[in-house]
Amino acid sequence: MIAPAFTSDVAFTPTVKAIQSRKGSRDSYARVEQRGGWRATITPDLAAFVEAQTSVFLATANAEGQPYIQHRGGPAGFLKVLDEQAIGFADFSGNRQFITQGNLEDNDRAFLFLIDYMLRQRIKIWGRARIVENDPELTAKLMPPDYKARPEQAILFTVLAWDANCPQHIPQRFEAADVAAALAERDRRIADLEQEVARLRGARTEA
Repeated sequence: MIAPAFTSDVAFTPTVKAIQSRKGSRDSYARVEQRGGWRATITPDLAAFVEAQTSVFLATANAEGQPYIQHRGGPAGFLKVLDEQAIGFADFSGNRQFITQGNLEDNDRAFLFLIDYMLRQRIKIWGRARIVENDPELTAKLMPPDYKARPEQAILFTVLAWDANCPQHIPQRFEAADVAAALAERDRRIADLEQEVARLRGARTEA
C-alpha cells in the first residue's frame, strides 16, 4: 500500500479535494498540508482531552461500506491513552448485537468522534481498531476503578491522523454533577452569609 502524501489524505480523497477546489477551500487546506498537515501522534494536550471525556462515538463500516456509529461512555478516564498512537478502552456488555465487532472483523478502519460541550471543543480521530477477546490482564488494565459495568472485551484503536474542529455551532452544556456541585457550593455560601447576617443583627440589638 502506498503511503499517503499527507496525513489528512485519510479524509481528503481525490474526490474530496476536487470538491474543495470547486468550492474554493482547496488552497487553504493545501497550505495546511505544506505546513505538515494533521498530527499523526497523540500529543500531551490530546491525551489530556481524551482521558477527560465521559463519552465517545466510534464509527465503523462493514465490508460493503455501510457505516455504523456506536456510543460508548464511562467515567472520566475510561478512554486510556496507551502510547503516542494507541487508545484503548474496555468494551462493556450491552445489547449484544455485535455490529461494531462484525464490522471490524471485515474492515478495521475506524473513527473516533469526541465532543466536550462545556469547552465547546470537538476532536476527530481516524485510525484502525481491533477487538481483543479473552485477555483478562488487558481488560483489567482498561477497566475504570470501581465502575459498575461488566467488561466483555477490549477495543484497541491505533491513531493514523487527528484534527480539531472550531467551536462553531456547538451548544454549551454542562455535566449534571458539575451543576449540582456548583449549586451546592452556592447554597452553602448563602447559608454562611445568612448566619453572618443573623449574628450581626443580634450584636446590633444587644448594643
